[in-house]
Amino acid sequence: MRLLLALIFLSFQVFAQEKDKVDKTIEKSIDYILKKQKNDGSIYDHNHAVTMTSLAIMAYAAAGHQPDDPTKEGESMRKALDFVLQEKHQNNAGYFGHSDGSRMYGHGIITLMLAEMAGMGINKKQDDIIRARLEKAIQLILWSQKQKNENDKNQYGGWRYEPNSRDSDLSVTIWQLMSLRAANDAGISVPKKAIDDAVNYLKQCYHSERKNNKITNRKSAFAYHPGRGPEFAMAAAGALAMQVCGQYDADETKGAADWMMNKKINYNERFFFYGTYYFAQSMYQRGDKYAEHAKKQVELTLLKNQQPDGSWEPQNGEERNAGRIYATAMGVLSLSVTYHFLPIYQK
Repeated sequence: MRLLLALIFLSFQVFAQEKDKVDKTIEKSIDYILKKQKNDGSIYDHNHAVTMTSLAIMAYAAAGHQPDDPTKEGESMRKALDFVLQEKHQNNAGYFGHSDGSRMYGHGIITLMLAEMAGMGINKKQDDIIRARLEKAIQLILWSQKQKNENDKNQYGGWRYEPNSRDSDLSVTIWQLMSLRAANDAGISVPKKAIDDAVNYLKQCYHSERKNNKITNRKSAFAYHPGRGPEFAMAAAGALAMQVCGQYDADETKGAADWMMNKKINYNERFFFYGTYYFAQSMYQRGDKYAEHAKKQVELTLLKNQQPDGSWEPQNGEERNAGRIYATAMGVLSLSVTYHFLPIYQK
């Protein structure tokens, strides 16, 4: 009995130490983000000011901070929200992606942030502005989805770089779907057809032959486009996209999770932060051994590669161009999945 109690106590100590390491890593990253805020409230280093500021706001929220907190983090969030909510950043059609050149990627990220912040403004006036900007942004997403040819199953139901694009890809589509899910959770009605069409597109992105509309290869995953081979970032994005559409038990969702169980994430690989964010979230949603597998890998890799100033340095060209604010915010979001502070982390 004493031996059993000793083992339980030792296990608890190890768990507490590991949790403490993660907490300190997140706190250090949040402090880095806070120090990089500019006088106008924006938080970015290279470009896409509105989008990067929105990612920073979500990182704050994922770590448990709120705009009305009487802390330096709360003050930073208030200033950042005021910057994003400036009228000049959203055009009359509801589009955010034009003002900072971030296109539909940025539009999805900014819209997701607003949906997560709905009801969290510092007063009713700010809440009303958030809601108004959010509703217009969601209408733009729904309009954009309808610009595809309904007879082209490889494009219809998804999203691409610009609102009027006639083609689709999974990397842009996932941000729009997360925004729609978060907006629906915030009380903004999303048509069922929009989600059904998106699910059909996602299934086309799963790399497998089909028989009677069922995949024949469960040892596969999602691709950037229909017909292309699976890759880590898209496998994770596709799995999460299916989950936010309510497809938790679909064969494609399960297959992608099984495929990722055999994947060891590599800090130097292309789109590391993008893929790791979706990997952490989708595997957490899957639960059990999948969640544990992702948690260990994400924490080990991010803790080992954090810079002394609390940031992360992107290693590949595309993410290096996005900058350290992008990488650091994505790192915090990846580590914070189990905290449940962001509504999008919940089923």
